[in-house]
Amino acid sequence: MSETDAASTLMTAVCVDEVEPVEVTDGIVRRRLQQTEYARAWLIDFAPGTEWPAVDEHATEERYYVLSGEVIEGTVRHPAGTYVVFAPGSTHRPRTETGARMLGITIL
Repeated sequence: MSETDAASTLMTAVCVDEVEPVEVTDGIVRRRLQQTEYARAWLIDFAPGTEWPAVDEHATEERYYVLSGEVIEGTVRHPAGTYVVFAPGSTHRPRTETGARMLGITIL
């Protein structure tokens, strides 16, 4: 459930485990978090041995933080604790061998 500061609408908080998961493809689940006019956020869980179903193209900047596991981008491995930034116009197709959880933000 989402909680908004009663004194202001300048802050919103949500427990990510309470956000409905949506299956992107077999073994990959996304939770869309609050979106504003400036950015949208999401939490994605990858089961071991999965790959994003298509090349992801970025019209704007995208960032993610690997919370657990390992995300592979091409030949580069990003273990838990890695912060990745993609510039506008970039593309990627993340995959994992071990499974992973990432928190991402797309700048609008």
